Amino acid sequence: MAMKAQIRTDSEGNIIVHMSGGLDYENSIPLRNELQELTDKNPTCTITLDMHSLDFVGSSGIGIFVETLHLLNKEKSQIKLSNVKTEFLKVFKLYNFDAFKLMENEFETDETENLNQKFGNRKHTFQN
Repeated sequence: MAMKAQIRTDSEGNIIVHMSGGLDYENSIPLRNELQELTDKNPTCTITLDMHSLDFVGSSGIGIFVETLHLLNKEKSQIKLSNVKTEFLKVFKLYNFDAFKLMENEFETDETENLNQKFGNRKHTFQN
């Protein structure tokens, strides 16, 4: 199964790689080479791999993919993951890879974090 990747840059200069199709052994080595080139050319950018449209992850390709992520994030955490499907998280677990470490925290600026302190601890929250 073929994999396609579209590379885009966001307003902050960070790179987003939209992956689609399937990730197997045949395309995991070219992906590694492309990611290595991206990190070399853009050492200060965060590179996010958007896995939303990825339909298939083969067991032979996932090992190289996990190895690539470890290799490229060895010195500093430059590669992030987003939109990882639950079935892929299960496959990552087989390789002792914690994908949550690399997933972007979409709720970092969540304003609802302290609502319990504002409203939840009140004895009476409404009036009859």
